[in-house]
Order: sequence, then C-alpha cells, then structure tokens
Amino acid sequence: MLSFFSAIFLGWSLGANDASNIFGTAVASRMIKFWTAAMLASIFVLLGAILEGQAGIRTLQGLTHLNIEQAVACSLSAAATVTIMTLFGLPVSTSQAVVGAIIGIGFLNRQINLAGLEKVVLCWIGTPVGGGIISIIVYKVLATFYNRITINLVQTDILLRSALLAAGSYGAYALGANNVANVTAVFVDAGQLDVFTATLLGGLSIAFGILTLSRGVMQTVGKRLVKLDAFSALVVILAEAITVHLYTLIGVPVSTSQAVVGAVLGIGIIRGIRSVKGRTLLNIILAWSLTPAVASFIAIAIDFVIHLQYVPGV
Repeated sequence: MLSFFSAIFLGWSLGANDASNIFGTAVASRMIKFWTAAMLASIFVLLGAILEGQAGIRTLQGLTHLNIEQAVACSLSAAATVTIMTLFGLPVSTSQAVVGAIIGIGFLNRQINLAGLEKVVLCWIGTPVGGGIISIIVYKVLATFYNRITINLVQTDILLRSALLAAGSYGAYALGANNVANVTAVFVDAGQLDVFTATLLGGLSIAFGILTLSRGVMQTVGKRLVKLDAFSALVVILAEAITVHLYTLIGVPVSTSQAVVGAVLGIGIIRGIRSVKGRTLLNIILAWSLTPAVASFIAIAIDFVIHLQYVPGV
C-alpha cells in the first residue's frame, strides 16, 4: 500500500494543476464561486474516471513494461515535476510529465514502444491546436444563437451561470475520463492494481487535489493570458471539454492545460492577437517544452537511488 502514495501524490498534483482549468475561466470571470466549482469538479472527475478511464490506461501500459519499483519512480517523478510547475503558477501538462517519466525508465530498460509514443506526441501537438480551432467554432455557433435571444440582464446572468456550471461539469467528466490514466496506469502495468481500482483511486486523488490547491493556476489561465468575459469563459470551457473528450474516445491521455490554453488563444484570435499576453504565453510554452525532459531526468535519478547498494569496506 505504501507504494500507492506516489500515485495519490501524483493525482493530487494533477488535480491542483490540470483540473482547475475546467472551471478556471468561470471563476476568474467571477461568474462561479471557487468552492462551487471545486465541489462539482470533484464529483464529475470521479464519474469520468470510473466510467471512461480504461482506454487511456491501456495506451500508457503499452509504452514500456514496468516493475513496481519503476512504477513508483515514474509516479514520483511526474508528481514532483507537476508540483514544481504548479508552485510557479504554470499550467503544465501532467500527461507530458507522466510520459516523460515512463520514457526515462523505458530508456533504462532499452524497451520503448516508438509507435505508441509517436501517437501520443502527435496528440500532444494536436491538443492546443484543436482547442483553438474548436474554440473559434463554438464561439461563432453560440454567438449566433446568443445574439438572437431577447432577455433582460438578470435573465442573461442566470443563463450564463447555468451554462457555465453545466459546461464545467462536462469538462470535469472529460478530465477524469482522460487523465486518470496518468495517475495509476503505471501500477496497472506493474500488476499492482486492476483497472477498476486504478480508476477509482486515481479519480479520488484528483478530486482531492482540486479541493486543496487549485486556485493558483486558475489565475494564470483565467486572467493573465487573455481577460475573459462570462460568454468567452463558457466558450473556453466547452471547447476544452470537447477537445479532451475526443482524445478520450481514441484512448490518448492529453493535457487539459494545453486544451484550455489553446481555447483561450482561440478567443484571443477572434478578439485580435494583441489581447494575448505574450510573456505569459511564452512562459507556458517553455513549461510544456521542459516538462517531459525534467520528468525523465527525475525518473532516472529516482531509479538510480532505489538501486543503490551499500558495499561494506568500500
């Protein structure tokens, strides 16, 4: 049981960093209170993990074979990487951290499924691009209907708040379904957990992260990149949820952070590129670029420490 604390740590880190993105824009625009968002996100993350989390687990299992010590090394290194980025307020990719750690151990094992890795990397690239494209489409479609509605300001406020709650709940479901594999797939591969237990444990740990440490990244995505009104926040949440759910259906864990940043940038493109804050965008891209390498290095270092042996007289 002690070995699974690294998985719980990783799930907590994922919840603190990635899960905040599903309601970040709504909270930052002050349409939804943080604790309302956090409670809904926790419930629907768990549902998504249990109902649709199996496909992503199978994908990560196929990258390399791990024993229990290597599974712990992967989990700890990914969690450490995500936690470090979270402390800097950066929406880092947990998927990249986990895969980077797995590849580091796979390098030591001299066993890496390159075809599976290629599929994952292509989906990484497609996530922010897809989020941006879907965001633009959703914006145009919703704006067409929204502009035709004749209601007063109070009714408009109620409509938008209700829509944000529904979209955020869907986004949380998609997050759980897609990202639970990042938390516990290595332990399924090592033969320590069955798939159902893995989805349950992963979903609970992600929910715990949402409830305890998810405010910081909300501010980065919701305010510092592009300032969003309530309607734009709704578009971003829907676009992120649709993007992540699509990748869930093909069984590839991707980053909600990348999907939501792509969606936010889509709004920035509609408004004019000058509304995008370049320094924040560059910092986010730098964090994404460094994440797999950092996680891989930490995983190799942890594996090295685990296998150190004391030799008397030396």
